[in-house]
Amino acid sequence: MKELTVFDIIGPNMIGPSSSHTAGALRIALLARKMVKGSIRKAEFVLYGSFARTYRGHGTDKALVAGILGFGTEDYRIRDSFEYARKAGLEYRFITNTEKK
Repeated sequence: MKELTVFDIIGPNMIGPSSSHTAGALRIALLARKMVKGSIRKAEFVLYGSFARTYRGHGTDKALVAGILGFGTEDYRIRDSFEYARKAGLEYRFITNTEKK
């Protein structure tokens, strides 16, 4: 088996802390945005499993809002996405379901 070096271990270009819970969530929301014709004024995010348990700590909440706003995974505005949503008139809410799915 080949030994890995630091040059082999390069993750995605993203604002973290988690590639799955931040960048992955943002990409899902960005895809949803692209599927909707016109502007989005209201978004409801239903979170299950680990997303429901850790969405605040891992930045999933900010990432989902950022994706709906059209930000990319490398955009530094992700951290302030709630403020950008407020300025854009975007209403959003999170519903958690911690039952295993």
